[in-house]
Amino acid sequence: MTVLSAHESAYTRRIRELAQTELLPLLDHGGDGRVNRALLAAMGNHGLLRDLFGGSPDEPPSDAAAMRLCLLRETIAGVSTEAETALALQGLGSYPILQSGRREAVERWIPGVVRGTTVAAFALTEPTAGSDAAALALTAARDGDGWRLSGEKIWISNAPEADVYTVFARTTPDAGARGVTAFAVAGNAAGLSGEHLDLLSPHPIGRLRFDDVRVEPADVLGEVDAGFKVAMRTLDLFRPSVGAFAVGMAQAALDATIDHVATRHAYGAPLATQQSIAHKLADLATQLEAARLLVYTAARTYDGGATRGEITRRAAMAKLFATEAAQVIVDQCVQLHGAYALRRGHLLEHLYRDVRAPRIYEGASEVQRSIISRELFRERTTP
Repeated sequence: MTVLSAHESAYTRRIRELAQTELLPLLDHGGDGRVNRALLAAMGNHGLLRDLFGGSPDEPPSDAAAMRLCLLRETIAGVSTEAETALALQGLGSYPILQSGRREAVERWIPGVVRGTTVAAFALTEPTAGSDAAALALTAARDGDGWRLSGEKIWISNAPEADVYTVFARTTPDAGARGVTAFAVAGNAAGLSGEHLDLLSPHPIGRLRFDDVRVEPADVLGEVDAGFKVAMRTLDLFRPSVGAFAVGMAQAALDATIDHVATRHAYGAPLATQQSIAHKLADLATQLEAARLLVYTAARTYDGGATRGEITRRAAMAKLFATEAAQVIVDQCVQLHGAYALRRGHLLEHLYRDVRAPRIYEGASEVQRSIISRELFRERTTP
């Protein structure tokens, strides 16, 4: 059995061509560290944002398909990391609404997300609660039939420009993960403010401040005090696709390096004829293929309806291995290029900066190792 079906291979070829012809020309339409709304609108027009949810341009959004998401992210990452990140953030920010939102919330936000006219964001991390999501302190205090949100979020992608945020807030004090609720919060809500943060990233990241921001019962995603489940179901889907993003970057780096060593001469012969370089490329290609297979396996496990524990474990493995491998691959490709790869604007210089963040966001590598080991022991004790 091939890794990709004929249909999946044809899909990736179509996406790559579309990214090269329709998305690349729009990359300079966004300011530095700002949301590129023209790029998102083009993605919407071409059905890419609808594909995030497992549909096709001629179908209504459905439950997200993990393999489709991974193919999208890997393919577009090989063309443009900026375009890939813009697409992925739309999915991450809006999937909890589609997955767990009331009908009113879905109808209010999802059509605009799919069209690329509504910018979405996933607001989980706080100044004192990153990987330990159960330590969230942003409060949701009861106010009649609704709530008032007070506190701060930080390192939020697309903030403060997003039109809608999936926000996780504490509704029950001292209850850990069991006291967190997810809400859909409009970006222009009264009392919500924010600022951009200057990070080494290809997309906008910011801080959000909530000063008694009112949310209604229709804004609740899932059940009250069950927001942690909403977050984990979302991350189980998106973590393998972070690995796919890493695979796409690593493939672009490796392709460029193979071309470079085949044409670059040293000591009277192409670099590729030196055994040490040829063997290095063989090792990098093997790491890349192993990462890709882990990502695809995790995606197919999700789509196949496996147990939640198996989905979580394979998602963590895929993200861990693929992001760590991509870091090594891009670094070694820079080494094989030499000083050329350090020039600002070079593909490898760009990838070298962009490949670092995926080892941190959506659960750092250390967190993924903890998840994997936890699931291993849970499987051992399960009858």
